[in-house]
Amino acid sequence: MDEKNGINSGVAAPNGVPSAVVGIDVGGTFTDLILIETDAADGAQAGPARVKIAKTPTTLENQAYGVVNAIRATGVPAANIGLIVHGTTTTTNAVLERQLAMTGMITTAGFRDIIELGRRTRPNAYGMTGTFSPVIPRNLRLEVPERMDAAGNVLIPLDEDALRRAIGTLREAGCVSLVIHFLHSYANPAHERRAAEIAAELWPNSYITAGHALLSEAREFERGVTAAVNASVQPILERYVARLAAELKDLGYSRDFLVMNGNGGMISAAHVAREAAKTVMSGPASGVMAAAFTGRSAGIENLITYDMGGTSTDVALVRGARPAVSNEIEVEYAMPIHVPMVDVHTVGAGGGSIARLNDAGLLEVGPQSAGAKPGPICYGRGGTEPTISDANLLLGRLNPGKLLSVESPVSVADVEAIFAERLGAPIGLCGIEAAGAVLRLANLRMAGAIRMVSLGKGHDPRDFALFAFGGAGPLHAAALARELGIPRVMVPARPGITNALGCVVADLRHDFVRTLNRPVASLDLDLLRAVLAEQRAEGEALIAKEVVQPERIECIHTADMQFVGQTHLLNVPLPGPDVNRETLQQLFEEAYFARFKVRLPEIRANLVNLNTSVIGVRAGIDLASLIDPAGRKATLGQALSETRRVWFSGEWHDTPVYVREKLPLDAVIEGPAILEQLDTTTVIEPGDHAVSDRDGNIIITVEAGQ
Repeated sequence: MDEKNGINSGVAAPNGVPSAVVGIDVGGTFTDLILIETDAADGAQAGPARVKIAKTPTTLENQAYGVVNAIRATGVPAANIGLIVHGTTTTTNAVLERQLAMTGMITTAGFRDIIELGRRTRPNAYGMTGTFSPVIPRNLRLEVPERMDAAGNVLIPLDEDALRRAIGTLREAGCVSLVIHFLHSYANPAHERRAAEIAAELWPNSYITAGHALLSEAREFERGVTAAVNASVQPILERYVARLAAELKDLGYSRDFLVMNGNGGMISAAHVAREAAKTVMSGPASGVMAAAFTGRSAGIENLITYDMGGTSTDVALVRGARPAVSNEIEVEYAMPIHVPMVDVHTVGAGGGSIARLNDAGLLEVGPQSAGAKPGPICYGRGGTEPTISDANLLLGRLNPGKLLSVESPVSVADVEAIFAERLGAPIGLCGIEAAGAVLRLANLRMAGAIRMVSLGKGHDPRDFALFAFGGAGPLHAAALARELGIPRVMVPARPGITNALGCVVADLRHDFVRTLNRPVASLDLDLLRAVLAEQRAEGEALIAKEVVQPERIECIHTADMQFVGQTHLLNVPLPGPDVNRETLQQLFEEAYFARFKVRLPEIRANLVNLNTSVIGVRAGIDLASLIDPAGRKATLGQALSETRRVWFSGEWHDTPVYVREKLPLDAVIEGPAILEQLDTTTVIEPGDHAVSDRDGNIIITVEAGQ
């Protein structure tokens, strides 16, 4: 916990309105909080801000306890908080761990196996091995007579009696949630709407998801799985939100709070469970939003974000200070969630990732993790498996005396002995060399993830800066940048609580998708304009209902397009709703060339989906408030805490270690160097040099070929 300027950041504003806004992110290991005192309950900043941060262990049995513990750690009365914005992993964990509510589906006769048949892919790229379990088992997927064609014409009327019998069967089977998923409902949702009306009369709760209402998009498999995921996590998310609201009320906070969505926007907790699937990837999205905000403030708008925590690493792309958003995210094999989300790629490599020798005697790192309990060996909570964090400790990059939440300290010698015994001896390495191999292998895995979001999407990493955050990101960032040819690394002032900061700076956002699936040459332009206008109006109406009102509304229109006859889509930005056919064709051809460096002017374009993002832009904060000018020293030498040996590229280097909070704001640092702070450690490698800017960001220039 940290306090700025010696001022209590929880005092009320002169008009009596609670003046603090809190961002909270729940990670796999720690729950992070940032509290910023403002002059209004909506988080707008006026005048000098007072900031507190807290980092407490995540309570996996009930995340609400960890949230409350983090608020208590600030020492600020909850009654003095005007707004809480929360990024949660509740739905993400439920999906990945398959801890889902029992859900039934009612679908068109003859099509109940769509969500199990899926696409012509395999769980493993090579061979015929692997298993797959659909979100809803076959015995809970029931059929009723009804049928629309692809143009929205009724072929078979809805059999309402059969529908009622199916609802009764699913209730008797013990289903908690219900999905209604009819063929071609995106073209004409009349049958789904009528079925939802009947279900509302017979179903014992409100957990009813009509596929078209969540996602008005073609492709029955993707729409069906998305609806199934939404229904199966609705009760889980609603219970969690209710528990958290009750805990906050007991603490003294009785107002509504906001929850981060996976698209980087926020929604009131009172409405979030309605479209629960949109909160999947909520936590990673908040970090990307903070990166975009920080980069824009620093004048660096093209970023590759690199968030390494205790369990996993998340990477994403930001161009022009706007995160890439995709509605084609596949959380795991055969589980596409086709609602717009920040396009984040995740690998199982975090500080707690376990290193081991496989059956072939080869070293592997992750995806298994030591998690929060027992955690890495060095945290003294009973962990016995060597991890990435333990390797960083052995190589001098982490200070054993400054680890957070250590219960029973473990000596460096003991950690080295475990590395030597478990990893080194079988492959002819000492403990230190084994730790170096673990870091090298982990860096290669994370570099692969960065290639996926950059080179894999047609972007040259050399055109970007690497934005490193998370509890472990700045430890590895410089090495990754050198591996990928990225010229600069940007480490924000508070890397370990960047996801929590993202909750504070994120905007309100609603995304809409509507399938047209028409060749551009025969597209009804009046329909196009009407759809975009309808999407904008719906987004503005939803934002008007929120507890926080934005400064202004921004609207982004895009189209998902393809060449006629193709399967895969490209997202094409539109200049506005008033576009003609020639412009659409040209925009698609340019987007296709930018991605594949091929021009195919003889093939005509097809417009599949129209997308609209309605963004309620909130008042920003001054990032300089995250640093404490009073604690800064006049010279670099005054910020030096010690010199210790650190292992780089197979050699020990005597390396200066600085207290980051004491660095002059105009500091220039030559590598090798270590920067220590409460929430993370930054490594500057030999040959690199770093400077600090007015917001306290560290900009590392990576020397190629070192």
